Amino acid sequence: MTMAQALIKFLNQQYMDRDGEEQKLFRGIFTIFGHGNVLGLGQALEEDSGDLEVYQGRNEQGMAHAATAFGKQNHQKQLIACTSSVGPGAANMITAAATATANNVPLLLLPGDTFASRQPDPVLQQVEQTHDASITTNDAYRPVSKYWDRITRPEQLMTAMLNAMRVLTNPADTGAVTIALPQDVQGEAYDYPESFFKKRVHRLNRKQPSDTELNEAVQLIRSKKKPLIICGGGVRYSEAGEKLKAFAEKYHIPFAETQAGKSAVESTHAYNLGGVGVTGNKAANDLAREADLVIGVGTRFSDFTTSSKQLFQHSDVSFLNINLSDYHANKLDATTLVADAKTALEALDDHLGTYFTTYGNQIEQAKAEWQDELERLYKTNYEDENYQPEIESQLDLSEYQQVLKSSLTQTAVLGEVNRSIAENAIVVGAAGSLPGDLQRMWVSHTPNTYHMEYGYSCMGYEIAGALGAKMAAPDQEVYAMVGDGSYMMLHSELVTSIQEGLKINVILFDNAGFGCINNLQMGNGMGSFGTEFRKRENQQLTGELMPIDFAKSASGYGVKTYSVRTIDELKTAIEDAKQQNVSTLIDIKVLPKTMTDGYGSWWHVGVAETSKKEAIQQAYKEKEKQLEIARRY
Repeated sequence: MTMAQALIKFLNQQYMDRDGEEQKLFRGIFTIFGHGNVLGLGQALEEDSGDLEVYQGRNEQGMAHAATAFGKQNHQKQLIACTSSVGPGAANMITAAATATANNVPLLLLPGDTFASRQPDPVLQQVEQTHDASITTNDAYRPVSKYWDRITRPEQLMTAMLNAMRVLTNPADTGAVTIALPQDVQGEAYDYPESFFKKRVHRLNRKQPSDTELNEAVQLIRSKKKPLIICGGGVRYSEAGEKLKAFAEKYHIPFAETQAGKSAVESTHAYNLGGVGVTGNKAANDLAREADLVIGVGTRFSDFTTSSKQLFQHSDVSFLNINLSDYHANKLDATTLVADAKTALEALDDHLGTYFTTYGNQIEQAKAEWQDELERLYKTNYEDENYQPEIESQLDLSEYQQVLKSSLTQTAVLGEVNRSIAENAIVVGAAGSLPGDLQRMWVSHTPNTYHMEYGYSCMGYEIAGALGAKMAAPDQEVYAMVGDGSYMMLHSELVTSIQEGLKINVILFDNAGFGCINNLQMGNGMGSFGTEFRKRENQQLTGELMPIDFAKSASGYGVKTYSVRTIDELKTAIEDAKQQNVSTLIDIKVLPKTMTDGYGSWWHVGVAETSKKEAIQQAYKEKEKQLEIARRY
């Protein structure tokens, strides 16, 4: 067999077993063919793809994001591989590789490579390095891959793929796996042993905690009065939501959510405080400051979760980290419980006995106060006489109102969308101001319906991610929540959704700029600089705002589109979109500065130590003041 034929045969023989349920590990493979893979891997797929479905991507980054989202949405139990050509095709997937690795989501990438023989060097699209002839574009995958290999002889495929499977099926240390495939080697034949193609069943075994760690964790919890659980993505991948609910109820422990952990448990649960940290809400952040024990379950404690390690301010606060990864478990100098989230909670439950916290009705009060604030956000109206934008700034909102022909606020639109779509619909997001609004405001009524890529916060993930989520959950409506900046970066997989007959819905928030970063710069003493979508005027980007008709653009793909500038138009569009069989896009014009703000959180960003502007000098002093409070490691 050729190396490429052997690779396809091998992928067809990989299976995943989780709690006794067995299925094929690989659903299919995304392709964009070029000279670096079409006559090798492409020939193998045409001749005999086995059970692999072959999907045609439109952009290599986009198709790899879709594959990542597919694995994320089905909790890493089934995957889609991706193959690209050499050179720019391969380079396009590097961002997606980083996204998968940052989020600990398995992704198999099979980029074409230059000739191992070097006979035609420099082959078309080859990058030549005078100091090292062995370097190719694919070496750029090394920093963003959990496992990397290059097949320079066909027999190397065997050890490479066994290592690839080891990483792809290890939830404690998974991410992108890159197997670079020189185009001549793809077509070279080798007499592979039959044993290489035997059925292999990979099992996601639930790691049990050690007795020593379990006893230390139990003693720590018993010594504390006000613990707070941080529900991370590991709770979802472990499918431990029900166990977390029961644990919280039994011991009267509130829990807050990370972006990856949100919707492991429904938002309406009595002990679910909602999002925590930089993009957290007031209820979660207030109780986080009082917690004397923070129990992280399946979280890697990013700076957004910890508010740059400034959030947990109790004088005697301790950390207990439950995680499959000993690397993540050891963060914040914590007591560790290296185990599967579900089995760890079960083991703790068996040993805690009559433990009970001292919160009293504090949890209920915090949730009620946040519910009142949420209702206020739903009702924000620019036309009200005393309206004040959620974000302070010097922008003239009346200019935006005139150009966009809309007075809609972002928080009011989000509230209406949340109320109007099905409770089991999946929302997908990644970047801009929307992740903050969604983590704070979005009420998840059904588990596993909130799909946020916030490990890499990759602009352009949203629409491709929605396609991947739809592939994983074809019977549920999927909504990509995307800003205008992110939409313009990457929306090509809308075409793939039409091709595959997989309906996705794009909720596009157009505020004529990179709104999130505009808030960041202006909130730290800068003016509005290079973040609004304006024409050039007097050598600066300070001219007229640029209105864009996104609905008209998307309609050319065959997407059903809507233009929205009022709440009534939004309601009508959402209801009509539900009746469509093709992908839809709702182009919503919203005013800037009408998203949610910080709720007492802080984010450590690099503020200039010296500046001619007094506002920046003050921002630097404030940063230094907050660092005095934050823990150092």
